[in-house]
Formats: sequence, structure tokens, C-alpha cells
Amino acid sequence: MTNTTSQQYVQIKQLLIDLENELMSLAVWSETPPSPEAFLSQQPFAYDTMTLVEWIQYIFIPKMSELIEMEGPLPSRCGISPMAEEYFKQSGLDISRLMGLLASIDQELGGLAEN
Repeated sequence: MTNTTSQQYVQIKQLLIDLENELMSLAVWSETPPSPEAFLSQQPFAYDTMTLVEWIQYIFIPKMSELIEMEGPLPSRCGISPMAEEYFKQSGLDISRLMGLLASIDQELGGLAEN
């Protein structure tokens, strides 16, 4: 693993921690996971079986954390921020910090393809 890759793992891990904290502070973090069947979705972001927040909480953060822990290959693209912007558009929540975090994740993962 190169030093650049190591730095990206550290950066993305911190962004995931910040993302989790921000979802909690917005009071959208769930204590109850979706049904086991919801995890079987084959659709992007499991949009047919989960809310976007559930997908972030129960699929995205754990899978990304596992890849980082194993020093495995990370996705070269993410594109989660446009989905989140649409999802939260009518929520009435102050999502500026959340959107900044998601945009940073998108940028970091997109940056992996350049190395």
C-alpha cells in the first residue's frame, strides 16, 4: 500500500465517522435495522427496500469501514451526494454539514481512480 493510499484510507475513515455523527445529530440515525429481506435488494442504494439514511447506516458505512480495515480496494466512484440532496430536499433539516461530508466522500473516492 502506498503512502497516498494509506492517507486516503485515513481520510475516508474520518469522513465516515463524521458522517455517522452528523446523521445522529440530525436525529435521522436509526436504532432499528431494516428487515433482513431489505438487505437483499439488487437496486442502487437499495432504494426499493430502504431509505437512503438506512442504506448509508446499514450498508455504506459498514462496507466502507470493512474495506478500509482490510485495506481492500475502494470504489473509484460514489455519487452519494446528489442522491442525498434529493432525499433531504423537503426535510426541513439543516443538511449543509451533511452535504459537505458526502461531497468530500464522493471527491475522495473519485480521487482514488486518479492514483
